[in-house]
Amino acid sequence: MALDLDLDAVALTAALVDTPSVSGDEAALADDVEIALRRLDHLDVERDGNIVLARAHRGRPRRVVLAGHLDTVPIADNLPSRLDGEVLWGCGASDMKSGVAVMLRLAATLPDPASDLTFVFYDCEEIEAARNGLGRLARERPEVLQGDLAVLLEGTNGGIEAGCQGTLRVDISVDGVRAHSARSWLGVNAIHRTAGVLRRLEEYEPRIVDIDGCVYREGLNAVRISGGVAGNVLPDSCVVSVNFRFAPDRSVDSAVAHVRSVFDGYSVELVDAAPGALPGLTAPAAAEFVAAIGSTPVAKYGWTDVARFAELGIPAVNFGPGDPNLAHRRDERVVVQLIRSCEQALFTYLSG
Repeated sequence: MALDLDLDAVALTAALVDTPSVSGDEAALADDVEIALRRLDHLDVERDGNIVLARAHRGRPRRVVLAGHLDTVPIADNLPSRLDGEVLWGCGASDMKSGVAVMLRLAATLPDPASDLTFVFYDCEEIEAARNGLGRLARERPEVLQGDLAVLLEGTNGGIEAGCQGTLRVDISVDGVRAHSARSWLGVNAIHRTAGVLRRLEEYEPRIVDIDGCVYREGLNAVRISGGVAGNVLPDSCVVSVNFRFAPDRSVDSAVAHVRSVFDGYSVELVDAAPGALPGLTAPAAAEFVAAIGSTPVAKYGWTDVARFAELGIPAVNFGPGDPNLAHRRDERVVVQLIRSCEQALFTYLSG
């Protein structure tokens, strides 16, 4: 069913929410978005897998890229959408179909903006990084993402969140000696030996870093412990998975080196990593955006695709109507006034 871009952004959010698009199953929603955008004569529309690109080429001196992902986490008995007063409930309402709705409304209502615009609607953001649609474009077709500023419409409660934290995950392996639990003195319990790892985590003091007035808090935390053989066996191995969320002044290599130093003496295996993104607020286009929106930027806690734009040398900010604290929850919801205010703020900025 084609989306009606004449709907206001709140009704359009509800329509998007009511089209399920769990990661890896975005085709139906991508179809709807593509059909709706192809009806707009001022945009060149292209489909690339389950990515929909729409671009204007009017020879403006500047290009702004607006990006949002189509996928959601698995549905948790939170469909269909429900409008209750000033709150819209449903899977993806905050993360980030309200942001996608704002993008679609801007595409429809800005035929002659002050900047050339690129709209990127992409897939597989909520799962492993290797499948991320924006990441694929950045690797294979970076030219289509080029611009003077990128705005990622991730949920920020209508404020500006600058940059993002980097993230990595390591597995720390601890060995023991297997034995019958009735004769435990003959073995070494690997689970017990992880106490040293957990003690280092408990005693760890994370950095708090101010970068361009944005305060990033780091965090080093165990997220999983795996071990055990049977109810009557001392395990001879145990693995503690540790996640490090690091400030964007660290590279991935320096962050990995830091984690290895914290767990010196243990076997540390890097499992996954993604760099952060510096605020980039000194770039002229970013500074102008901040001034136009009139919001004091704060640090983005968590990783977002602004990091992909940063790797391409494109200043990028997070700005969207959703509430990041409600993302992925069974009671996910969005305040409708934030949808309207974000749309208006971006419309005014892009109109020049």
